[in-house]
Amino acid sequence: MGDLEGYRGQSLTALEAAGVSIGDFLSLEVDGQSVMGTLAPRYAHDDDSHIVIKLKSGYNVGLSVAKVTKVSRLAKGERPSFTSSNPKTRGDLLEVAILGTGGTIASRVEYRTGAVQPAISSEDLYSLIPELSDIARIRTEVILTVASEDLEPEHWGKMAEKVAERVAEGARGVVVTTGTDVMGYTSAALAFALQGVPVPVFVVGSQRSSDRPSSDAYLNLIGAVTLAVAAEFAGVYLVMHADSSDELLAIHRATRVRKNHASARDAFESIGIPPEGYWTRKGPELISKSLPPRARAEKFVPKPLFDPNVALVKFYPSMPTSLLEAQLASGLKGLIIEGTGLGHVNRKNIAVIQRFIAGGGLAFMTSQCIWGRVDLNVYANGRDLLQAGVVPLEDMLAETALVKLMWTISNTASAKEAEGLMRKNLAGEVTERSFPSGQTA
Repeated sequence: MGDLEGYRGQSLTALEAAGVSIGDFLSLEVDGQSVMGTLAPRYAHDDDSHIVIKLKSGYNVGLSVAKVTKVSRLAKGERPSFTSSNPKTRGDLLEVAILGTGGTIASRVEYRTGAVQPAISSEDLYSLIPELSDIARIRTEVILTVASEDLEPEHWGKMAEKVAERVAEGARGVVVTTGTDVMGYTSAALAFALQGVPVPVFVVGSQRSSDRPSSDAYLNLIGAVTLAVAAEFAGVYLVMHADSSDELLAIHRATRVRKNHASARDAFESIGIPPEGYWTRKGPELISKSLPPRARAEKFVPKPLFDPNVALVKFYPSMPTSLLEAQLASGLKGLIIEGTGLGHVNRKNIAVIQRFIAGGGLAFMTSQCIWGRVDLNVYANGRDLLQAGVVPLEDMLAETALVKLMWTISNTASAKEAEGLMRKNLAGEVTERSFPSGQTA
């Protein structure tokens, strides 16, 4: 069974009878014709009625066991495996640090279930893309191996600390590879924790694992590393495909970006503003004229602490007060409300929020709308929320607001100080003006 991973039932019986193993080069007789290829592993949850071989063309084909009259081994093969070997680097190049934290960009297909699983390291990524050795001296380190949905605030703190270490050691720039599902949260967290970072830090991932032909990992990493060397600006940015081609990457402000598609390569969009710029194979094309310049690293001090005792609650019609009461009774220090429209919840929940604030809790309002900004002065419920002590957060994204509040509570000594810091635009999380219909200018 170990040599025929994923096969079971009648397909397993046919292969065992032929005495073959995964990786062997086979000939299968089907409808009087011979089909030749390398025996490939199968997903454990697939059917038992097909044998999969990889043709010389590189494509996989599944052959029905019922139509296969003979299986012959033409050559003994080696079981498919992944090995890495770092290419030689040039000593005259500048150093870029790649910090691996898991996610699809550091994953491969796992044949037991057919799912994508974290499996390869930053060194493997370097080996997969040897062109990086012509761009920079790459220093790789795996600091986490975590699916993005399993990231916790403490992980963001660890990322920030590692970035600061590499900056202090003289890295020209830092690339953080991570999962895309919560990459908007991660990039925002690093933007707050690394305020004033004197070199560029690029958060990058991929929508498709690096061993798939359609993977976006290659271009995303090439672009991020090239920018880390060539960019004359500093700060934290998220870099991903700008369209479905393999030619253009967008440089997003870390606190103004969302994942708006589950699987497309151009899933990430800047909200309320255009991207700060783009990267093409010819080099960067900046749009923003106000990016902070590179600086000396001596005075840079990160603030990597995040308090997890904060919640993001999305209001919905008929939301019972018991739901909010249970949340607020769990020891929360702060609450981000994702209200409807200009920032509203139903009237029956306002008293619950007021009691939370009166007891020392912090409550802030964002909008479920992608574009536009909160205004609690227009309708009666909004004014009552203001009177209760809810603080409107302009057009700050709800995800960014959650991360900012976690960071703010850890870096202030009182609720009043925390509220004041939440009102300040620290890392470009609030825009000066909102435009209609999703326009950015």
